[in-house]
Amino acid sequence: MPQSLTQVYVHLIFSTKHRQPFIDDAIKPALFACLGSICQALECHPIEVGGHDDHVHILCLLSPKISLMKLLEEVKKRSSIWMKKQHNCYGDFYWQDGYGAFSVHSSQVEIVARYIRNQSEHHRNRDFKTEYRMFLKKYKVDYDERYVWG
Repeated sequence: MPQSLTQVYVHLIFSTKHRQPFIDDAIKPALFACLGSICQALECHPIEVGGHDDHVHILCLLSPKISLMKLLEEVKKRSSIWMKKQHNCYGDFYWQDGYGAFSVHSSQVEIVARYIRNQSEHHRNRDFKTEYRMFLKKYKVDYDERYVWG
């Protein structure tokens, strides 16, 4: 086959180190725009970026030119550098080491995007740990609780 064609949607989830609530209302819009810009620069079209006080969600179309691991490495590295430059109060900002990455069927893209847009509403009733466990269960991911929250 002479042409490579892909359409791989991924839902990325990762939190701040020790789930520190660094992502306040003052920085959210700019941080989400920054994350989307980084994805775009890596040719991974961002569909929706959002999150809450201690974590983010990114729904994007994965480029065939970059591995998932490299995408996460670059997004986290570049946004962490950006965050620290915004204000002294973000000087101790770091992302957690790990991440969640879940495939999304094209028929579910709008549902996932809507879920990401409504993060504030979801987190009135559940914390990040509860939400993340929900995704692990939904996608039938085996995990060891001892290593998830590091």
